[in-house]
Amino acid sequence: MLTISQAFVVLIIFLLIVEFFKLRKACKQFPPGPAPLPLLGNLVHLNFQFHRDLLMELAKTHGNIYTLWFGWTPVIILNGYQAVKDGMTTHPEDVSGRMVSPFFRAMAKGKGIILASGRSWKQQRRFGIMTLRNLGMGKKGLEYRVQEEASHLVEFFVNLKGRPVDPSFPLFHSISNVICALVFGYHFSDEDKTFHELIRVTENLFRFAGSFVHQLYEIVPWLMCHLPGPHKKALSCYDVLSSFAKKEIRRHVERGIPNKPQDFIDFYLAEMEKSKDGVKPKYDEDNLVYVINDLFLGGSETASTTLYWGLLYMVVNPDIQEKVQKEIDTVLSPSQLICYEDRRKLPYTNAVVHEIQRFSNIVFVGMPRVCVRDTILLGFPVKKGTIVMPNIASVLYDPEQWDTPRQFNPGHFLDKDGNFIPREAFLPFSAGHRVCLGEHLARTELFIFFANLLRAFTFQLPEGVTKISTEPILGGTLQPHPYRICAIPR
Repeated sequence: MLTISQAFVVLIIFLLIVEFFKLRKACKQFPPGPAPLPLLGNLVHLNFQFHRDLLMELAKTHGNIYTLWFGWTPVIILNGYQAVKDGMTTHPEDVSGRMVSPFFRAMAKGKGIILASGRSWKQQRRFGIMTLRNLGMGKKGLEYRVQEEASHLVEFFVNLKGRPVDPSFPLFHSISNVICALVFGYHFSDEDKTFHELIRVTENLFRFAGSFVHQLYEIVPWLMCHLPGPHKKALSCYDVLSSFAKKEIRRHVERGIPNKPQDFIDFYLAEMEKSKDGVKPKYDEDNLVYVINDLFLGGSETASTTLYWGLLYMVVNPDIQEKVQKEIDTVLSPSQLICYEDRRKLPYTNAVVHEIQRFSNIVFVGMPRVCVRDTILLGFPVKKGTIVMPNIASVLYDPEQWDTPRQFNPGHFLDKDGNFIPREAFLPFSAGHRVCLGEHLARTELFIFFANLLRAFTFQLPEGVTKISTEPILGGTLQPHPYRICAIPR
């Protein structure tokens, strides 16, 4: 006779075997991929983390469209330029849904823009794009704000007089102030305690995203929500952002909506007033809170991290830094205000900015999409509700599209005569209906900030420092290891 404990072990083994065969049967409905394990799916194959190189390695075995399982949840991975482009743009409406995983559902309730789906997402995104345009996106008005923040950043480095500094905070502060001016109607000083708190919680959120505990939460949310750990800290960090957004909304309501709205919150409150008599208002304060969070996180983290990588690459490649400076000196006068339009006269500088984005590849896997209807992806029938994930890193490092994909090489964006050439495989902002709504703003910021910094300074390692890491730290975005540099006035 078996003891109770032995019977329990036998039962567990039997259930795992049953689960294994059920998974094998389910796999036949999806593109091929590594065989999943019960409960864990393919997390063992991924070493319990999402790594860009590992995803590309799996494509060599299973093809440029394959399936990974997270527990009982299948995720279709698109790998390489052609697969990502075709998958995201052949039937863009079909793959326009957003996967709201257990952690992100707990965080943002499926509201806002980034983590919303369906009609609500379309309404909020359309309103966001329209309002940002009303506030100057794509026009000289917004470009002036970028130029103003770039000049403040230059002044910050001037005041250091060549002393070593980690440029992470000043870059985040300056970039963030552009979106803050648009959303809140004012700038933060670099000593503002509230702003330092917002930076702290933003860093914690991005550090948690993609971690082992994050993956565990997505598999067993019913257990994790009752346990302490970094997931609780991440959710509390998001609550800090939400509390700040609510405080700003109250400030605007108490001030009253001006006849001519001055910032994003003004426009949104005015729209709320218009739609309040509807059966189901399209715009409400809850959505506004999450839209504000999306704009702050998306408008601060990605561009500042890209510039953080950019300064690192200039220190590692002083010859490229020198060529940028020579081009700027030749084309622009020292006192001339740098405009986004100047990129046409500065092809090498423009190429370097694009190569920084390509090579740093900070959002290496695009935000997961969900099929909103039955569709066809690269010849495979895919059912409504299936999660699709574009591997953006595999596009930006595709050996069929780039001569030296694993090297920092501005020549990827230049023809033989030194003219700038756009590349179809340059997709750091993703593709299809979910393309980044702040793409134009980010492009403007990156060019104007980078050109201003390289015109004013030569960046180099502090005295006595001979090595600097260019390996990324895994997280919500790929961050450089913290470093210190000296900005030597030219």
